[in-house]
Amino acid sequence: MSGAALRLDDVACLRGGRMLFRGITLTIAPGGSALLTGPNGVGKSSLLRICAGLLPIFAGTMTREGGVALADERLALDMELPLAKALDFWARIDRAKDSAVDDALGAMALKPIADVPVRMLSTGQRKRAMLARVIASGAGIWLLDEPGNGLDSASLALLGGAVAAHLAGGGIVVAASHQPLPLAAPVMLELTDHQAVEAA
Repeated sequence: MSGAALRLDDVACLRGGRMLFRGITLTIAPGGSALLTGPNGVGKSSLLRICAGLLPIFAGTMTREGGVALADERLALDMELPLAKALDFWARIDRAKDSAVDDALGAMALKPIADVPVRMLSTGQRKRAMLARVIASGAGIWLLDEPGNGLDSASLALLGGAVAAHLAGGGIVVAASHQPLPLAAPVMLELTDHQAVEAA
């Protein structure tokens, strides 16, 4: 995982004919993190999707080393499968290590419900399951969109522990959030500072 790296140079994003932001420059080395802030609609989720390679860059460049795992508003787990099997499906696609799912279930305190179908999980359990999917991926770069939503204080502590372990292992975390997150000394990126000025 020590090879994880992410660099954005003067990146701009155009969505629906509107320039969401421009001039984003960010370099994150192994063990580094960034926190994206700003009001709804400013482009935080779009920037995460650019980092994931799911949205095109309108201007600028991005270079990335290491696998990527994105957690956003979509659970992306088979609702009919038991939780452990649903996580294992993605872990196999990601070619994660054999213990990845068990480790991820433990990290998010989900082992007691490993055999429960995903559709029966509570909102908080589904959020933790989404984070477990990211953990189990083995990806060097975690992209987390409002990861604290739906989590109580105990679950936030679990998230903090997982993030700390990931960074200590040379991973990278880029998160967008309206609330405080357990990130140690992240690079702060306020997207309102990069909004395009409309012509008069």
